[in-house]
Amino acid sequence: MERLACLAIGYVFGLFETSYIIGRLHGIDIRDYGSGNAGTTNMFRTLGKGWGALTFIGDGLKPVFAALLAWLIFRKTYADIWPLLCVYTGLGAVLGHSFPFYLGFRGGKGIATTGGTTLALHPALCLLAIIGFCLGFFLTGYVSVGSLIVAGGFLVESVIFGQLGILGMTQRYLNELYVVVAVIAGLDFYRHRGNIDRLRKGEERKAGFLDKSKKTQ
Repeated sequence: MERLACLAIGYVFGLFETSYIIGRLHGIDIRDYGSGNAGTTNMFRTLGKGWGALTFIGDGLKPVFAALLAWLIFRKTYADIWPLLCVYTGLGAVLGHSFPFYLGFRGGKGIATTGGTTLALHPALCLLAIIGFCLGFFLTGYVSVGSLIVAGGFLVESVIFGQLGILGMTQRYLNELYVVVAVIAGLDFYRHRGNIDRLRKGEERKAGFLDKSKKTQ
């Protein structure tokens, strides 16, 4: 029951679709512009750096605030499995961000929200996510490459941290945590399937994402 509760809490917080809200304040539906995606990169392209940065912060904080609420509720009764409940909350936030019911399940791709989940779980994981994104992006020029490194790296790093004892849970619960993180990473890869296909074909757009554009994907 506590797992479902954390999923629900995360989903509700994930429904705060930062780019969509900012877009509406500007009289537009962000999903009608650029890639049609309600996320950070498309906000950079459509309304510029400042609003893009605000979108990134907003989407990244959703799982952090969701985890804080879950911690306040469950900290006394489930302190021994808090990291597990934290990633359930993060999964809910990614689902809410990517598939908001009130927007016809058309949301963002979930990378900023995944990054926020790494921060909620352990600050060092967030630092590694930032490093991974920067390396992927600056070495290749592709935002999508950095994003996929964040998603895949989250799973690898969670296993390493878990097996080193940093997450402080028994192996039974660690195995469950790895499965939940794998689902988050899988969702991120699924949401980037178009980018992966374009990377494979050599058609993916490079760092010009900072330029305002209405090019569709």
